[in-house]
Amino acid sequence: MPTRHTHLLALTTLSALVLTGCLATPADNSASETATPTTAASSSVTPSPTRSASATASSLAPTASTASPSASASATASASVQAQPRANAPKSEVLGGGNQIFAHRYVALYGNPGGPSLGVLGEQGPAESVARVKNLAAEYQVHSDEKVIPAFEIIATVASSAPGPDSDYSDEATIDSLRPLIDEARKSGVYVILDFQPGRSTFTEQVKQYEELLKEPHVGLGIDPEWRIYPGQVHLQQIGTVDASEINETLDYLAALTDKHRLPQKMVVLHQFTHSMITNRAALDTSHPELALTLHADGHGTPELKDATYQELIRDLDPAIKPSWKNFYDEDTPTLTPAQTYALTPKPYVVTYQ
Repeated sequence: MPTRHTHLLALTTLSALVLTGCLATPADNSASETATPTTAASSSVTPSPTRSASATASSLAPTASTASPSASASATASASVQAQPRANAPKSEVLGGGNQIFAHRYVALYGNPGGPSLGVLGEQGPAESVARVKNLAAEYQVHSDEKVIPAFEIIATVASSAPGPDSDYSDEATIDSLRPLIDEARKSGVYVILDFQPGRSTFTEQVKQYEELLKEPHVGLGIDPEWRIYPGQVHLQQIGTVDASEINETLDYLAALTDKHRLPQKMVVLHQFTHSMITNRAALDTSHPELALTLHADGHGTPELKDATYQELIRDLDPAIKPSWKNFYDEDTPTLTPAQTYALTPKPYVVTYQ
């Protein structure tokens, strides 16, 4: 996708905000308070270099977006519901065998086939990406009793600095442009997560456009609230946010699609690096047996700051939502090894590389 170049200068500026407030409360969510946004020449916004780990993560008090003790208690019941057999049994197993996504662990490469500026998936062709992620998964397998499944997290819609024809500040990749990577993954036993950065659109509106791909047994969903903005907002001037009610609407749609086509359980990755990115988080619906949810702690920096952010984000997390982690090749100082990553407590279910 030749129009999708980087906004590295702009995002370097914005990263100063996240460094001091990656676990900010909703009142701390404005980039204009700490940084002046820089306008880049291209239309698309490069995801994730903004996600610096917070130096103050461990000292922050829980906000309203974390689960209360009563919510955690009720979540135990929802976890048991999720383990119940489905009314319409799936026609096939999940990759790796069985009917539960998180009976296994996953190691993923992140990006878009449009180019390396959007992540490591754009650094090589589909077959080479398969080989690269399989080698990476093998490095983790020696540190895991569970089977480690290689995966891709493919950015399907890319946050944009321009409104575009539909005025949503998000560039939607065509299904044809994503097909080679998704088809290669299917042939090679690689799981796929389609990641969405919807701008002023809703997650459900955008996800429905990719139903053809989501009907594939090996394709799950990534929700990236960093890039969910509202009328009057533009990217790079604030960190995006989404309420649990909008996520639940998307989960309802995906669960119904999965049930209708008798697909194996689907993974749903919820990206987060500030509490304010997902409001009313305790209200997330974890009762769909067709779906397996994970909270993906996105943040780069030193291992100590990253772990502090991780621990804060998963505090009082519904036990039906599994914890996950992101490693950055260039921004982390240093990047954790596979052994160090799996030594985290709790051990992450999905480890993504950018």
